[in-house]
Amino acid sequence: MRYFFHIGYNGFNYYGWQRQPKHITVQEVMEENLSKLLKEPITISGCGRTDAKVHASQYFFHADILPPIGELEGLVFRLNKMLPDDIAVFDVIPVDDSSHAQFDARQRTYDYFIHTYKDPFLNNVSSLYFLKNLNTGKMKDALSLLTKYKDYRAFCKSPVKYEHTICNITSAKLFCDSKGDKLRFQFSSDRFLKGMIRAIVAKLLEVGKDEISLNEFENYLIKKEAQSNLEFAYPQGLYLSKVVYPFLDIPPRTEFSSIFKNTSEKEWQLI
Repeated sequence: MRYFFHIGYNGFNYYGWQRQPKHITVQEVMEENLSKLLKEPITISGCGRTDAKVHASQYFFHADILPPIGELEGLVFRLNKMLPDDIAVFDVIPVDDSSHAQFDARQRTYDYFIHTYKDPFLNNVSSLYFLKNLNTGKMKDALSLLTKYKDYRAFCKSPVKYEHTICNITSAKLFCDSKGDKLRFQFSSDRFLKGMIRAIVAKLLEVGKDEISLNEFENYLIKKEAQSNLEFAYPQGLYLSKVVYPFLDIPPRTEFSSIFKNTSEKEWQLI
């Protein structure tokens, strides 16, 4: 029977989700522990890739396993005892045998966090940029352009690996905390390309520092040309934070307030 596993992970110590030769990944850890627990080889399929050091406050993978529904709660408990502290299983959900964690996902949301002062407790969960007096209004205007275009070839790390580089971004927002020293970008789309969000954030910071104009930012979207010198924001600030399916839409178990101490969801102010 097929099950969706609802998990979250701090990706700082991993080389992304997908198995890689000679590198430890979240998929490898999950498959090894599931196989050990169920005493048979288990292969899993994730809802997408995340890069090295990137986190997921909500992630889904599917696996075909045999435990009856009545034993799922025990499965979650035993698996969490086996897993390292930076990976957690929240739910195991029975689904139709044709359901697919990657191909059936209709929307994904990512959040990217920045703190502008040195804080040892944020080092692995947010990106440090010593930036003051960013032009957030201009950055907001740049974000509003993203929903008007579909081709993100200019913000893709490896565009030749894709059949096409079309993404339908439905929402692009910027938040700051009450003190103005933490920023949070949020993007929702049907799909994202490799390195796309980190490339966009890096370019948005150039906008905020008045290093490029809004017209220059928009020209990347208009021209749709691959960039040989594409720059990327740091990986540890990025979170896959929500995945929505036609048959499954549940809130993330992990709140960002637990990551950012006293910064609760209500204190993030939309710019």
